[in-house]
Amino acid sequence: MCGCEDNRQAVLSRRRLLAAGAAVAAGVAGATVDTGLAFAADPAYAGDVLVLISLRGGFDGLSAVVPAGDPAYYAARPTIGVPKARLIGGDAFFGLNPGLAPLLPYWTGKQLAAVHAVGQPAPNRSHFSAMEELERAAPGTSLRTGWLNRMLGTVGSGDPFQAVAMGTAMPARVLGGPAPYVGVTAIDRMVLTGEQADRPIAATMARLFEGAPTELRGAAGQLTGGLQQVAKLRAKAYTPANGAVYPASDLGNALRDVARLVKTNSGLRTATVDSGDWDMHENLGVAAPGKRMYDQLEAFATALAAFAADLGPEHLRRVTVITISEFGRRVAQNGSGGLDHGYGNAMFVLGGNVKGGKVYGRWPGLTEAQLRDGDLAVTTDYRAVIGEILRSRCGVADLGGVFPGVAAAGLGIVTAR
Repeated sequence: MCGCEDNRQAVLSRRRLLAAGAAVAAGVAGATVDTGLAFAADPAYAGDVLVLISLRGGFDGLSAVVPAGDPAYYAARPTIGVPKARLIGGDAFFGLNPGLAPLLPYWTGKQLAAVHAVGQPAPNRSHFSAMEELERAAPGTSLRTGWLNRMLGTVGSGDPFQAVAMGTAMPARVLGGPAPYVGVTAIDRMVLTGEQADRPIAATMARLFEGAPTELRGAAGQLTGGLQQVAKLRAKAYTPANGAVYPASDLGNALRDVARLVKTNSGLRTATVDSGDWDMHENLGVAAPGKRMYDQLEAFATALAAFAADLGPEHLRRVTVITISEFGRRVAQNGSGGLDHGYGNAMFVLGGNVKGGKVYGRWPGLTEAQLRDGDLAVTTDYRAVIGEILRSRCGVADLGGVFPGVAAAGLGIVTAR
């Protein structure tokens, strides 16, 4: 995180949410539970598991998916532009940062794609308010729910393990709303506080709520039943498949647990995972090992590649991964060898049914006349990209119920179910 005042406010606000989440958890260690908790497959849902990776801090899409065919890129970034000779993948105009090399097999295998010049409807360079708008995704309306929660309501809300904020015990804003979900720091740490062989708290809770009203009795039953199912998962050590090796990082650990839920047919419909430290106001560095942006991209790519390998073709064909970030960075580097808050960005889409190996979206150009107040202009609304995926892969027929007033993009980035 940077030292921006609004970023400090965002951290404080998220800590307040964490404190509130601890109260909501009601004795569940390693988790926050929005309502009841259950753990069962939902045969009524036939869509993909949507995995949303939020690149917190303002991801620089221009460093990741490099517009090498636009001379203005190198003019704006004389010391931090990625040299053409170091680019991998891509096409005649775009190339990928070499830090993304762990994901190159998925790019060449056409399971990984990018969308460029994507972003929110209007610029917003405040971390806190931009993240809030990104996850609410309903500007100009009175809606206060998160768009993923609205998606769950559109396809028919089921049990809380249908939606998981993985790797965090704080309530997830993008999942906020009436549809149940659970926040889990780690599956192996999710236990009922105080539960021991000689102190069966779960069984005591079940007896305690036997005569309670249906709403309370059902919630208590879902909680204890869900924890029993999680205990079954914990009882058997998890070994990633296909030689996948996850990095020992927050992102790696979270994706490992998401894969675990996907492969055990837990009823998971969507999972959110945070990846931070993208706010690089200084010392972004050249595209080489030991430099900040390169190392961050490599860590991200290593974790995501391990996730895809662990799932294997069988499970990856029913999973779609999307990356989002609150805003991009300025086109021109600053005096500290970094990049200040900007606007247009790039997002990645990974999955077994992604039409990958290419960069989607209309490129606006980087000359001064083509910029939006010094930033990459947005030519594709990020909600339209997600909307296309929700419609084609997740069975969302009423896109307006998720993103009011937004039509699905016609990119053709995924195959329809």
